[in-house]
This record gives sequence, structure tokens and C-alpha cells, in this order.
Amino acid sequence: MTAAVEDYVHAGYDLGAEAILLCESDGTPEEVAEEIGRMSAVLRQHGATAIAVSRDETERLKFWSGRKNAFPASGRISPDYMCMDSTIPRKRLADMLLAIQQMEIKYGLRCCNVFHAGDGNLHPLILFDANDPDQLHRCELFGAEILETSVAMGGTITGEHGVGLEKLNSMCVQFSIEENEQMFGIKRAFDGKGLLNPGKVIPTPQRCVEYGKKLLRGGRQPAPDWPRV
Repeated sequence: MTAAVEDYVHAGYDLGAEAILLCESDGTPEEVAEEIGRMSAVLRQHGATAIAVSRDETERLKFWSGRKNAFPASGRISPDYMCMDSTIPRKRLADMLLAIQQMEIKYGLRCCNVFHAGDGNLHPLILFDANDPDQLHRCELFGAEILETSVAMGGTITGEHGVGLEKLNSMCVQFSIEENEQMFGIKRAFDGKGLLNPGKVIPTPQRCVEYGKKLLRGGRQPAPDWPRV
């Protein structure tokens, strides 16, 4: 990701760094100076190889230009990309990046990682060619594994982009059939005829069975009498 955006916006990023963390402080000059001091101390304590503080608004915008242009920069190096949107506890960011590295090998696809480090919202961009059915299939499997690994790390399958249809199967991993039925109950109260976004957001029990995800809680298997496909 760093190489892609640096080639696109020339923000001056260190291409030798394994990751870049952008931190921003807002407030009075005194508050900002004090906060930057505390942030810098934490970064040094945890092994930052370099720290740069913007000297003016122009340089601040230059620092941010890479993050703001992550999506178009990725589009320059791949015919297509799939943007994921899961959320994990902030302390698991490094674990997740290492897990995604292994998924790149497993699925034979590259992934550019960009995220909101402050709240753990991830936006991995899986690079693929949609004209190749096999790449598309591997990309979908890759994305599902990112979502489900996020849940395993104590997170969720979404942060800000919602579920819709794309993440419907992965809802079977995050929620039990009973929990999904509670959500259906709320939906029925406001949308008794099922006219609002039918078939989206909440998976049916049958979909979860067909997806093969059996969420065990309290030693019980949801719908044990249903055939697993």
C-alpha cells in the first residue's frame, strides 16, 4: 500500500517501513504540542523507526495525501480490487496484518492494507482481475476469511459500510440463528410485508446451514436436525 500511494502522490513516505501510522492532533497550540509530545514518546517506546511532525498545513495535507488516495492508487496497479470493511480490537492490528499476509499466499492474490488504526476499522483492498472467474472466486474466499478472522479476534464483519448482500454469509459466523431471528422479529415489526431491502442484511437460517457455518454456544448446535450441505 505504501509503495502504491507513494508512486501516485509522492508524499515522501519511507518505502523501507513495514507500516506507516498517521496521527493527528486537534486543539489549541498548547494542547497540540503537549499531545504530540505524548504521542511521540509512545511511538519511540514501541520501536518507531522514524517520526515526522508536519511544520505547516501544506505538509500536513501532504502526509495525509497517501491515505486519502489509497483507493485510486490501488486502482492504478490492479484491474479490480475488493474493499473489505471489518473491525477488530485495536490491539490485534498487527496480528491481523500477519494473518492477511498468510492469506495472500493461500489465495495467490495481493492485498493492500489501509485502515483506521484509531478504531480498528480495516479496509484491506484485495487485488484481482474480475475477468478471470478463478481470481474472482479466490478473491471472494479471501474476503470472507478476512471477515471471519476479524470475528475470531473479537471484532465484527463490518465497521461503516454495512452488510447488504456481500457479507450476508459471514453474518452466520458472527451471530447465532437465534440472534438472527431476534433481528428478523424487529424487522417484521416495522416491515411486516418485507418490502424494505428484502433478502439483505440478515441471513435466513437456511442460508447459514447451506453456508456450513455452525456456531456453537453452550455446547449446542443450531438446528441439529437440519442437513448440512
